[in-house]
Amino acid sequence: MLWELLLLFLQYSASPPASMLCSPMAKLLPLMMLLLLILVSLVSCEIVHEEVQDDDLFLNTQKRQYGPGSLKSYQCPGECTRRCSRTQYHKPCMFFCQKCCRKCLCVPPGFYGNKQVCSCYNNWKTKRGGPKCP
Repeated sequence: MLWELLLLFLQYSASPPASMLCSPMAKLLPLMMLLLLILVSLVSCEIVHEEVQDDDLFLNTQKRQYGPGSLKSYQCPGECTRRCSRTQYHKPCMFFCQKCCRKCLCVPPGFYGNKQVCSCYNNWKTKRGGPKCP
């Protein structure tokens, strides 16, 4: 598309048709074509820029850090909702997950397991020695 406009612009600026030589717009046509070309290139640059920003946002969410202190306390309910979303014991899971998250500021990735990522979350045990955090 862009190349076609450029070729059309070069054709008309080099040798305009005889019918255009008599027209008062004949002198403005190359200028209008040039402005159109600039406008199209600016729009395409803006689209590419937005795609790059979207990719950066996607990569930042993919590179999410896990580990002790990786969360703020206000992020605990959302992370625990994610962590406990597939269990049949939702209420106790949410209770203990939020308790562990407030202490450790960490919730492991996934719905189950991966506790080695959050050492505090992994090492906190019940009185009987079982895992405290879901």
